[in-house]
Amino acid sequence: MNTQLPPKSHTLVTGGTGKTGSRIVNRLTQMDWPVRIGSRSASIPFDWYNPDTWAPALKDIQAVYICFQPDLAVPGATSIIRAFTQQAAQQGIQHVVLLSGRGEQEAQDCEQIVMQCGINWTIVRASWFSQNFSEGYLLEPIQAGHVALPAGDVGEPFVDTDDIADVAVAALTQPGHYGQLYEVTGPEMYSFAEAIAMIAKATGKSIRYEYMPIADYTAVMEQYEVPADVIALLGYLFTEVLDGRNASVSGDIERVLGRPAKDFATYAKETAAAGIWNAPAEELK
Repeated sequence: MNTQLPPKSHTLVTGGTGKTGSRIVNRLTQMDWPVRIGSRSASIPFDWYNPDTWAPALKDIQAVYICFQPDLAVPGATSIIRAFTQQAAQQGIQHVVLLSGRGEQEAQDCEQIVMQCGINWTIVRASWFSQNFSEGYLLEPIQAGHVALPAGDVGEPFVDTDDIADVAVAALTQPGHYGQLYEVTGPEMYSFAEAIAMIAKATGKSIRYEYMPIADYTAVMEQYEVPADVIALLGYLFTEVLDGRNASVSGDIERVLGRPAKDFATYAKETAAAGIWNAPAEELK
């Protein structure tokens, strides 16, 4: 298919309240672009695990941003993505933009499903989000001054979610992105220990990084009653995805946007200035 989308095509943003989705929704809204938030709490609810919600959310929509929760690597994701894209094709969706994970075989299986679903597609394959340090599970450990992870010296080109959102919005609103696979990464690679050291420098506070073997890390998460599927996902990401396979940078952000990707040091300085890493001790209880 090469059908060009109509001007300001109606767009469904799944994961519309998440790290990338909320930024995409904000950008499209500022552009006066017709956008529908795909979330369980939306006025037209959308739930990946409730197929009955898909058709109403897709009604009168021409383009979809696919952000699967919690991750394309979890068991069952390929079946859900296949069923959803089939539903989207049946309802006449003309373009899908898939947020994928770099170095994840399961995510790349989902990419193939999207590529073969009969709808114009764009793939945005992202490295580890910088915002995991400020909007995810690493926030509280950083606030507490002690981060322990099963991540050693392997470098990761952390990518800023604002850059991901800008690439996705370009794909959703501008011509020339059909059939393109973009690898979006930061411009430099850092280990998790180096990233924490940069955050410590930016905040001016002491933050200790500790390498923790995966078995010990799993035991700690179980102690804090983290759901088993989340434990399994994090174990997969830390032991397999962070094995060096992603230790390279891509220039696709600059290729799409005409500007360099945001580096981690800039992200750390901007986030530190916002004060999120300096929460009072009582807020950590």
